[in-house]
Amino acid sequence: MSSVTPVSSQTWLHSSNSTTRTQIMSILNLTPDSFSDGGRAQTDGSVSTRQNLERHIRDGADIVDIGGQSSRPHAPDVSADEEIARILPTIRELNNLRLEPDASMQTKRVSISVDTYRAPVAAAAIEAGADIVNDISAGQLDPDMLRTCAKLGCTVVLMHMRGTPSTMTSKTNTTYHGDLIATIAKELRQRVDEAQQAGIRRWRIILDPGIGFAKTGEQNLQILKRLRELIEAKGLQNLPWVLGSSRKGFIGKLSGVKDPAARGYGTAATVAAAIAGGADVVRVHDVAEMKQVAAVSDAIWRSQEDTPR
Repeated sequence: MSSVTPVSSQTWLHSSNSTTRTQIMSILNLTPDSFSDGGRAQTDGSVSTRQNLERHIRDGADIVDIGGQSSRPHAPDVSADEEIARILPTIRELNNLRLEPDASMQTKRVSISVDTYRAPVAAAAIEAGADIVNDISAGQLDPDMLRTCAKLGCTVVLMHMRGTPSTMTSKTNTTYHGDLIATIAKELRQRVDEAQQAGIRRWRIILDPGIGFAKTGEQNLQILKRLRELIEAKGLQNLPWVLGSSRKGFIGKLSGVKDPAARGYGTAATVAAAIAGGADVVRVHDVAEMKQVAAVSDAIWRSQEDTPR
């Protein structure tokens, strides 16, 4: 059985449906301290906001995930006001771009996601035209987040993480007693229950296993190897999943590539594994390249007869 989750007014995710193609979520960091791109999207004055957004769409993004607070380990916190100031102009520009009368169908159908764990930022983003709140803490870092998202009526990504970005790599947070996948499934069920108790409809929930968040390199690999098992875990069935492995540190260690921006080949392998395991959305930096990886992976592991491209 497949469930349907809206990701914009014109686009839906059909979980557990092998006839739908994998969606591409492109990463647009508006921070000066991103682990991967060093905030190039924010600081490159030669490229306008519109040009940058048009490139993401042209390269094949289905969802543009906009963030104004780095989630790398030990990243300095900024205020909610600063985070809002960073992201709002880009969200408004993208919303205006897709609403223009002469916008292409691809542009009209692109969804806007805001990568934040703060309720005031989520509210400002949705009011400015965003469709999705992508919360790395699944509501654990701001007690108002889940209630706020319920009132906004938006779709929410609940990611598995322990602790905070500053403490998630500690031994305590990366130690899983018993089976790793069973423990992650149990903790995600708790997050889903909390979201529903706050008023978020189940069909508005997307899950993320949290690659690189409170996980060791070996644990990241276990998630990729056993993703199907996690997706089919009791209480989590028929929910869509997003997986974000792009340029992560464990890829660098396995491949020997120190520069995160040069980890495209390693990322491609994880994207293919995610699609084979049943992910509905892959979150990536290199949109055009990973769009190609997804197209071939879909042809191998997902039936495409009924899906237009």
